[in-house]
Amino acid sequence: MPRIVAERQDVLPKLAEIFRKRGYDGASISEIGKATGLGKGSLYHFFPGGKPQMAEDVLAEMDAWFEGNIFAPLRSIPAGDAKEARARLTEMCRALDAYFKSGRRVCLFGAFALADTREAYAPRIRGYFQRWIEAIARALVVAGHAPADARTEAFDAVACIEGAIALSRAADNPPAFAGAIARLQARLIA
Repeated sequence: MPRIVAERQDVLPKLAEIFRKRGYDGASISEIGKATGLGKGSLYHFFPGGKPQMAEDVLAEMDAWFEGNIFAPLRSIPAGDAKEARARLTEMCRALDAYFKSGRRVCLFGAFALADTREAYAPRIRGYFQRWIEAIARALVVAGHAPADARTEAFDAVACIEGAIALSRAADNPPAFAGAIARLQARLIA
């Protein structure tokens, strides 16, 4: 017998997927209810702030995953350990390919940044991308790059990842994402 969604934490992945499929504006409370299996009353019980709180909580959940799996591991590389820096950059690329399902999964921060809802979530979006760029830049500095070059390379890396998601989805070509990530990895660890 399938498990009934009974906890708020169970709802967040389903909310994320509806926002990925429909965008913030396209995700009506009715569609959210169908996707989560919850009635309007239950949704508002879990998210008294309505759809804005749902979006904020989904972004917070995604942010927490990236903090634990991408940002913190890159920031915590011991100074001078170039080999470990390259290993963690490699692991970042592997984790990103898995997380974004080889480009089949939309980055909600990227999607929200492009939508009309951008202003409502601007500090969270800006902070997410800033921390990602800074974490990659730090790893690159440990790997031996000059700080200014590392920052530019880190910005380009995040731009590559976000662009690869959009292009592979537009072309319905998941291997294009995997290829872009593999080329990025080769550049980062060179």
